[in-house]
Amino acid sequence: MLVPILFTSKMSYIPHISVFHKKNRKVKMIVVDPRHTDTAKAADLHLAIKPGTDIALLNGIAHLLLKHGWIDPGFIDSCTDGFSDYAQVVKSYPPERVTEICGITLSELAKAAEWWGKSQRVLSLWSMGVNQSTEGTAKCRTIINLHLMTGHVGKPGAGPFSLTGQPNAMGGREAGGLAHILPGYRLVKKPEHRQAVETVWKVPEGSISPVPGLAAWDMMLALEQGDLGVFWVAATNPAVSMPDIKRTQAALAQSPFTICQDAYYPTETAAFAHVVLPATQWGEKAGAMTNSERVVTYCPAFRHPVGEARADWEIFAEVGRRLGFEEQFAQRTSAEVYDEFVSLTAGRLCDSTGLSHERLAAGPIQWPCPTGESDEVAYGKHDKRLYTDYRFATANGKAKFCAFHIKGLAEPPNEDFPYVLTTGRLYGHWHTQSRTGRIERITKRYPEPLLEVNPRDAQLLEIQSEDWVEVRSQRGFVQLKVLVTQNITRGTVFMPMHWGFLWGDNMEVNALTHPEVCPISLEPELKACAVQVTPIPVPQTIEGATVKSRFIAAQQMAMNSLKIMV
Repeated sequence: MLVPILFTSKMSYIPHISVFHKKNRKVKMIVVDPRHTDTAKAADLHLAIKPGTDIALLNGIAHLLLKHGWIDPGFIDSCTDGFSDYAQVVKSYPPERVTEICGITLSELAKAAEWWGKSQRVLSLWSMGVNQSTEGTAKCRTIINLHLMTGHVGKPGAGPFSLTGQPNAMGGREAGGLAHILPGYRLVKKPEHRQAVETVWKVPEGSISPVPGLAAWDMMLALEQGDLGVFWVAATNPAVSMPDIKRTQAALAQSPFTICQDAYYPTETAAFAHVVLPATQWGEKAGAMTNSERVVTYCPAFRHPVGEARADWEIFAEVGRRLGFEEQFAQRTSAEVYDEFVSLTAGRLCDSTGLSHERLAAGPIQWPCPTGESDEVAYGKHDKRLYTDYRFATANGKAKFCAFHIKGLAEPPNEDFPYVLTTGRLYGHWHTQSRTGRIERITKRYPEPLLEVNPRDAQLLEIQSEDWVEVRSQRGFVQLKVLVTQNITRGTVFMPMHWGFLWGDNMEVNALTHPEVCPISLEPELKACAVQVTPIPVPQTIEGATVKSRFIAAQQMAMNSLKIMV
């Protein structure tokens, strides 16, 4: 039996998983989510846990796996380290304690553990509901612990599988697109990693700083304190997507010089920009994209750029050349840029030295694909499974158990703010609506955000669907209509994250969220905060307001306080 288990608190709908599940009735699907989403409706078991209790649930499952002997001692002894310490931790999570913490029943917990323990193969998938948490890394590691103790790694239909929130997130990590990493899954803190990249980039040894760059929220703090000279934003919209958004917007207004580089205009972030650089859409430039199963696909341009738009890499390269780095930015085609990148993967886990735009034009190829790999092996089925030899990327080749106790939400509910707000996406909208907010079919389906409230909570609040409420946290407030639904657990309310100030008044969910981060990943806890809910009269709206008029008004307000770099 294969058991796909989706550990996520925000996964609205995954059509291919649901369809597969319905076609193959031998599969058991468990969904863990405070909301009864479309994916949960297709599940054999829905665990509607309280937000922030994931680690208790996972440790509770591990407790039962140990109790009933549903583990793989051979795999644990030969292929892992740290199991005894982990076993001591999970002993502290008996079923009675776990079900009280999580708000589920004993039978639900027992069924989840039994299906995992008796299955021949277990596949777990999770998304941003797990990652965007002050315990995000701990939650991911705890999911992996379950796989290690049962040996569900390195074989078909089994393994932990992270589903990230943005397209090509896999490629971004391979290419070193985060503040603490370099291409080829290298770390800036490691001297040998810096030296390898410095050699390829033709810069003197020691040119790359051993100190990681700033994480997203740290950038906002640096803007507040006047410690950033230039703030360059490419292909994202922090004036909507960052936590504690009013504080974020105030920080953006303090920026000495902000560059907004995007294929879409206007966006909320562009209102704070000193310079706007138009970037091409994906169909207007050639490049390679890596998906979550490590399959690399060549994406040729099929139309010419519009107006003055240029590919992101061309913009970066041109600025690099004008700063005096002619040799380092000598590439004139995206194929040449890709050739430099794959040279940096040699001997690494993601070895892609056998790839090029020319070769990928014949069809997608899965990495690793080192130089010399034949076309017969490279093309066709994408089944290059990792860890089939049960050797892992550690000093002794063994996977590491890492035990965590639950800490819970960084901001739990209290007497003044008695509800937990959980945030997430709607199936139709993209991120902050920069792509989807102007598509009539989508905006008709989702014309405005709604606050999902459990019927019992609605009764206490004396509200019903279509009533207006004000939702307030310690940082700010929003005003929106209510949707009373059984799809959300009692004590928890849900609001989508797509609306910024271009799309409505006082509808920015991140006016409520806090900036506390996971100490390891530095990812903010965007998915939960404590709020109060109060009924209000229908608010007055700006008569005839449009995206354009809202943008002009916001831009004027921002320019009144923007610092202009001399």
